[in-house]
Formats: sequence, C-alpha cells, structure tokens
Amino acid sequence: MKFMLSTNGSQQDYDGMGGKAGGEPAWTAGEFSAMVEFMTRFNKSLEESGELVETRGLAGPVHTRRVSGLKDGVPVVTDGPYAETQEVLAGYWVVECDGIDRATEIAAELCRCPGPAHVAEKGYIDVRPIQEAAGDML
Repeated sequence: MKFMLSTNGSQQDYDGMGGKAGGEPAWTAGEFSAMVEFMTRFNKSLEESGELVETRGLAGPVHTRRVSGLKDGVPVVTDGPYAETQEVLAGYWVVECDGIDRATEIAAELCRCPGPAHVAEKGYIDVRPIQEAAGDML
C-alpha cells in the first residue's frame, strides 16, 4: 500500500529556518544543519529499504498562489504569504509499505528530526493512505 506522510508549516516557520526571528526564535545554523543531515539519512534509509516512492519539501507560503472559487465568473487568485496561524503543506513523503502500522512507524521516526524545541512541540505528521483508483473512494 502507498501512504502519504505530510508535514505542515507557516511562513513564520520558513522564516525561522532561514534565520529570521519572528514570533518564535530563529533557527541557528547548527539546528538547520542537524535537520538537513537527519533528513538526508532518513530519506536514504527509506530508499535503501525500497519504501520511498517520492519526497519533496515545498517552498514557503510567500512563494505561493492560491486559486479559489469563482467571483463574477472569474477564479480568485491570492498571493502568499497567508496569515501566520494558517498552516500550509510544507513537505511530503510517499512511501510504499506493508500497511498503516509500518507507515506510522516511519512517521514516528521522522518525528525524531532535530530542531528547536518550539518547533518540535507543535510539529506533527499526517499519515494517509493513497487511493489508487476512483473505486477506492467508496
């Protein structure tokens, strides 16, 4: 089965990783380096086990456009960043493994990623099965 493991963040989180303090302290260069090293090892481990299908980190909300419902027959386009309290998809992993228990184990390992304490306290990873066909939605 395939699962998506996803993590969320806000523009404030992206700014902090870039060394810019906001409502929360900025990351240090060492904290950022430790996170990159962890992610590199984590992804390599999933590649070696054959469970990694794809992974990507996404650019911050400041680089985002949201296209929403029609207003007077025209789609509404809004540029980011969005309100700091509004989270956006920050990155994802698609894994193929034996079931949701294994996917949850992988997500739990991802929770061990180093970073500032204020980030770890609010972080989470969603584990969702990927539907391969329309019939899977029923």
